Amino acid sequence: MKLAILSREPKLYSTSRLVEAAQQRGHEVVVIDHLKCNLVLEKGAPGIVYQDARLEKVDAIIPRIGASATFYGTAVVRQFEMMKVKTAVESQAIIRSRDKLRSMQILSRAGVGMPKTAFTNYSNEVSELIDLVGGAPVIIKLLEGTQGLGVVLAESAKAAQSVIEAFHNLKARIIVQEFIAESKGADLRAFVVNGEVVGAMKRQGKEGEFRSNLHRGGTGTLVKLTRAEKAAALLATKALGLGIAGVDMLQSKRGPLVLEVNSSPGLEGIEKATGLDIAGKIIEYTEQLTRRKTKPKSDTAVKAAAAMPDAQSDVPQN
Repeated sequence: MKLAILSREPKLYSTSRLVEAAQQRGHEVVVIDHLKCNLVLEKGAPGIVYQDARLEKVDAIIPRIGASATFYGTAVVRQFEMMKVKTAVESQAIIRSRDKLRSMQILSRAGVGMPKTAFTNYSNEVSELIDLVGGAPVIIKLLEGTQGLGVVLAESAKAAQSVIEAFHNLKARIIVQEFIAESKGADLRAFVVNGEVVGAMKRQGKEGEFRSNLHRGGTGTLVKLTRAEKAAALLATKALGLGIAGVDMLQSKRGPLVLEVNSSPGLEGIEKATGLDIAGKIIEYTEQLTRRKTKPKSDTAVKAAAAMPDAQSDVPQN
């Protein structure tokens, strides 16, 4: 098949590993900078122009869309979808996962375990907000933060109130979350491909750091997930409609608690920690997508979808 990987950095570990895995399986593969694509919209003939040429005969894409490029990146993925090109991660699923508040609402509805979380429209009742998640210490997160940036641990109610008020004064959107002390600065990353956990690692923050992100100096080691942890990762991934996901969870006294579901999880940490060919699993999944035949919706289903567009927007399309 002809495979396109949407990535701004061909030399990144994740991108180069996907190229390598695809070529090992005999596929033609190109790396496309999605921010340099021009979208052509016309009746019955949507198209994409890249480097002065119209992209044609692409069988499937693997989006590697960074958080800062979500808007245009998902527009490009959506254009490929309109061109009947298979995608390893659907545009709508990327959008769901990138909006922290929206994704947590979906996970809550699906019955996924998570830390108590509160959100407000710049309310002055800051002390009530802190009480809603069980009191200090609390975690305060920017809705737009990634890789551990924009995450603050407030150890006292007074500190939490100061931080929340500061963010509110800056008109920054935040969520307030309970602090899970028993996790001890560690979390689990489960890598899910096509409804299966294909690898997992435990990420431990460096000494004195409550964030376990590898970008913040954390370390990753191979771990075997419990049945409950696997179930939580799969349920969260399914709820958001993702074909590929990195699910971050905390181990707590009341079971696994999902923190976030990443639609473009990095491969370097998980492959080095587990020694597994995760890139190969992604290519195998993409191969399966190109062989699938899409069943047409019945007239009844189409009419129901048209009558309830808002209700359908958060329903996985897989």
